[in-house]
Amino acid sequence: MKRGVQRWAVNIARWDPSEAQLLFCIFLLPPHERPPITKFLNVEDKKRAVVSRMLQYMLVHEVLGIPFKEITIGRTIEGKPYLENSGVKFDFPNFNFNTSHHGDYAVIASEPQCLVGVDVVSLEVPKKENAVEFIKHFSSYFATSEWNNIISSGTSIDILVEFHRYWCLKEAFTKAIGVGLGYSIGRLEFHHTNWNDIRVQVDGEDSDDCRFWLSELGKQNWVGQLHLQYLLKKVCVARCHPKRAVQSYKRTLWRVDFDEEEHNRALLLPNREFLLLQVEDLIPKHEKEAYESLRKKCSAAYVRSLLKVIRKLATL
Repeated sequence: MKRGVQRWAVNIARWDPSEAQLLFCIFLLPPHERPPITKFLNVEDKKRAVVSRMLQYMLVHEVLGIPFKEITIGRTIEGKPYLENSGVKFDFPNFNFNTSHHGDYAVIASEPQCLVGVDVVSLEVPKKENAVEFIKHFSSYFATSEWNNIISSGTSIDILVEFHRYWCLKEAFTKAIGVGLGYSIGRLEFHHTNWNDIRVQVDGEDSDDCRFWLSELGKQNWVGQLHLQYLLKKVCVARCHPKRAVQSYKRTLWRVDFDEEEHNRALLLPNREFLLLQVEDLIPKHEKEAYESLRKKCSAAYVRSLLKVIRKLATL
């Protein structure tokens, strides 16, 4: 069951595919996954969208051994991804995964038998406001204890770091249970001991059936002598009992009725560090040679014509 706990990250900014290679990656995915990617006009947005989906398919392939072309991933009305392959026998009855992308990074986390949510945030100093002016627009989303911890944390950078930690936790929890944008994250109040032993209260009630971890990607970097660009990425992973899933997501789960012993066995599995991968690691082995051969092949006009075909098919 431990192999079901995976943490992967890809630095998308380091991927510089040719148009043909980008299109090749889009066509690796099932037809229903392609239109949401090709609708983006900006190349960087296309890259984020395709890498996010490639992470999902490759992770399922690697952990569960399902051939890449036989994987079917659906999404609830709120956008939560789930595995549709109901005829395959696995070592564990639920396999849940979740992705997030922001700025340069796309990340994925998976869990056996538990719900999983993941969120990544980029910490950047606002250019036109100080830290307190920036975060005050979000004060209604935080409990009094959280807000006091944020504004009393120290320097402007410390305030922004603390703010993004809490925000990342709240987003990861909502993604874990599969709720949409209508969920008020102000209902959540997080407590911790030096950002370890992180706990959450929902509507004032303790939730002992969830665990949380915060980790970092990248590093901080000075730009000039007067301006600090904080490039550190905070990543949060939430692990929760399946009974917490909203109804639309719960219907996709094979089991939600784990007893306390079964759930604790999954809940207490060790967390893993994020493994930094390249996009090429997400391409099936038998397709890699074809992918590499496309770097200088296919004219831009040919690529654009194929994209038009994809968009036309999406309207049928």
